This record gives sequence, structure tokens and C-alpha cells, in this order.
Amino acid sequence: MNVTKTGKSGLGPELSAPSSGSASGDFRSDHQTRLSGGAADNAQSGSTATQSDQAKAVRSLDKDTRSAALHTGNGESDEPKLKKRRRKRRRKRGGANVGHQAAVGVPLGVAGSVAHKYVEARPAEPQRDKSQASRSSVYQQNDAYAALDLGTNNCRLLVAVPTKPGSFRVIDAFSRIVRLGEGFGTTGRLSHAAMDRAVEALKVCRDKLYARPIQRARLVATEACRSAYNGADFLLRVEEETGLKLEVVDRETEARLAVSGCSSLVDRSAKSIILFDIGGGSSEIALVDAENHRGGRLANHIRAWTSLPVGVVTMAEKFGGEHVNQTKFDDMVGYALSLLHEYGDADLMTSSSFGDRSVTGDDFHLIGTSGTVTTLAGIHLDLPRYDRRRVDGLWMSSKQVDAINAQLLGWSYEERSANACIGAERADLVLAGCAILEAIRQAWPSDRLRVADRGLREGILTEMMASDGAWRRRKRGYHRNWKPRNRQGPNR
Repeated sequence: MNVTKTGKSGLGPELSAPSSGSASGDFRSDHQTRLSGGAADNAQSGSTATQSDQAKAVRSLDKDTRSAALHTGNGESDEPKLKKRRRKRRRKRGGANVGHQAAVGVPLGVAGSVAHKYVEARPAEPQRDKSQASRSSVYQQNDAYAALDLGTNNCRLLVAVPTKPGSFRVIDAFSRIVRLGEGFGTTGRLSHAAMDRAVEALKVCRDKLYARPIQRARLVATEACRSAYNGADFLLRVEEETGLKLEVVDRETEARLAVSGCSSLVDRSAKSIILFDIGGGSSEIALVDAENHRGGRLANHIRAWTSLPVGVVTMAEKFGGEHVNQTKFDDMVGYALSLLHEYGDADLMTSSSFGDRSVTGDDFHLIGTSGTVTTLAGIHLDLPRYDRRRVDGLWMSSKQVDAINAQLLGWSYEERSANACIGAERADLVLAGCAILEAIRQAWPSDRLRVADRGLREGILTEMMASDGAWRRRKRGYHRNWKPRNRQGPNR
């Protein structure tokens, strides 16, 4: 799947990665006990032998012990087997470790000083769980990137490591509906309850970010923080209470990142696409020249874009989202179309059905990246519970989208809440999103819609990894002068 700039505040809490366990501590205490016991035995023995004599005694005793152990009861020698086992153990440790092995089984009272020297020179390594060791090596070899998106409705986090060129593997994720923009459409301010919910979600993200070394992170906030009167005050509160410094991105950057996150879903036969992201407080629409983007970043081929100051939260607050009939739904669609005419870029509107239609036919399709289109896909597949693997990349025809819209309009608020792909938290928002989607489909009619369960976060990850040359390092080996940061937390 083609699918995080780090803040400089340094105000993050002083957290550290969890320790690997108590095995090393137990080993050290046991080691000290054995050393102190050997020293006491040496003091009691009162031996006047020199250190060289003691070493000879150790070697001879160890040799005799080994010789006796090499033969079984029937007189056959097991020396080849034992040597083979020793070689395997040495390869696993990365060396022979002869000094420490010579001291094993030797009474410290006889040769305590020699054994002490050997043990101090090369202590035994504590045993670790194999699965834990493998996970640790993965995170050390593959530098983690993090992307956080605090939107008007959701707070989302992705932590991933680059794999093959253009791809990455998600190692941690978090998503929670916080409704930061609740009441914003009428008051223009973020409510105290909404800010409290968002801060609590961000604390969870903070803990996840500080749980492992992060090579690079980008933490962004969108429409609610961008337009609210008290947006700046909220960002200061977030920094004080969580240590996370959020970056408020403009609408153009938001549209670009959404395009970057969906580049792998473009049909190779398409000459142009309309990619849209229906958010909680705004909706971004981009016209992309797909024919000439081969081998480059899709975001570099955006021909025109616009951002409508309406999303599922603000639309539902304006028209009401619990009880929606056909008349109210048509009013929502008409409002979205009016905003499209008002805010639409000239080149973008020329490509629409209101202009000269430069995008048409089988070589054009829509890509939708938002909770609205993923919800429609889940209902279309009749999923008992939402499954991203089945939804992401799904193709839907225009007739199928019409059928799901009609089905949702026929459901009551309670029926929408009971659906596993909608739930009570989104039951009053889904038809508002369908209205915005319908306005886009009327402006750019297409027989094909591709569903994307990806977007802003994936775009952030893709652009950071590409700019850092993360995939080149893995293909050709690390650059000799490149040094990973491996710092704990995102704002270090």
C-alpha cells in the first residue's frame, strides 16, 4: 500500500521508553553475590599461591573436568557433538567468550581472583524473549515516522516505518471522534467540552508517540483550529497539557496532502481524476492530471483545487442531521452547490458540468477519501462490522451510490445508529456528508467512484519519507553520513 516536520518546542514531558524487563537486574545481583562469595572463600583459604599458579590450576582442573565429561558410560566420546554445540553458542553470542567459559564450573575458593577477572571482562548476556528481541530490532533498523491529524470531527494518529519504495507498514494507530467543531458553525468558537475531549484524545496520542523512538513527526490541525476565534488559545492549552505542538495547515496544503495519500488508487488508464476529501468543517476538491504523473508525486500534478467551508459537522448543524427527509436533503445539496460556485477555482469549474467538461468519459473517475464514502462502501458490502481491508480501494458505480443514498434516506435516526458501519456517533452526520457528495457528483458526473480509507495522514507520511530519502536508504543502503535521530517523542 502506497500509503510523519518535527516541532522544535522541546516542551514534551520527559518520558522514556519502557525497560526491557528485570532479567538484566537479576543477572547483575546474582553476579555480585557470586563475586562476593568467591572473595570470602579466598580470604578463608589463606592460599599463598601466585596468580600464575592459580591460572595453571584453573586450566588443569577445567581440562580434567572437560575430559571426564566428554565420555559417556560406554566409553564413546561425545567431543565432536559438544564442540559443534559450543560453536553454535559462540555464533549466537557473536564471539567465542572463552574467558567467561573458562570460569564456569570452577570453584571460586580455588581460583577466585582469576574467575573474577574473567567474569568482569565479559559478563554473560541476560536472556530475552525472542519475539521482543525481533520487535526491538525492527524498530531500530526501520526509523518510525508519525502523522497526527486533529480535524473538526476526528483525532487520528498513524505511526509507520518505510518498507519497499513508495510503501510503509503501520506499526501503531489511533482514532477517536472528538467533535472539536461542535457548535463552531453557529458560535465561531470551540466549546469547552469539545476542547476537553480533544485534549484527552491527544494525551493518548502523546503516550503512543513517546512509547518508541520517532525519526520524524508532523502533527497538524485543520479547519476547526484554523477558523475558530479561540483556535490559538486552544493550541496553547494543548502544548501546555500534552507537550504536543500542533501545526495549523492551510486549505491548499490540506488538499495536497490528501492527494499524496491516495496516489496508489488512481486508475492507470485514467487521464484525469477529481479527488475530494469531505471533512468535518471543510471539504477539499482537487482536479489532478493523472495521465502525466507516472513516476512522480501525484500532488505535483494538481491542475486546480478548491476548499469549501462546509463539512459534515457544520452541514448537520445548519440543517439538522437526525431527521432528514428528501426535501431537507435536496436543500443540503443545493447549499453545497452554491458554495462550489462561490469558492470554486476557475479552472476547476471549467472542468465541471457547469463549464466545458474537460473531464469526461471512461478516462475520468472520482476518488473519495472521507468517512462519508467509506461508510457508504461498508453499507454497500453489508458488512457486519467495518473492515478497512475490504473498503479501501473499492470501486462503486454511480447506480450503487444512488441506491445507498436512497436506502439511508429511508432509514430513521435509530436505524442509522444501529448500523455497524455508522454507529451512534455518526448517525446524525452521514446524510450531511451524502449531500456534499451528491453536489460533487452533480458537478463532475462519473460512472466510477473509488473509495479510499486513507488521506491526510498517509499523505504526511508519504511526503516525509520521500523528502528524507527513506526508501532510497533501504534500496541502496544507508548513506555513510546519515545519522538517525532516534529521539524519544515527536517534538525533540
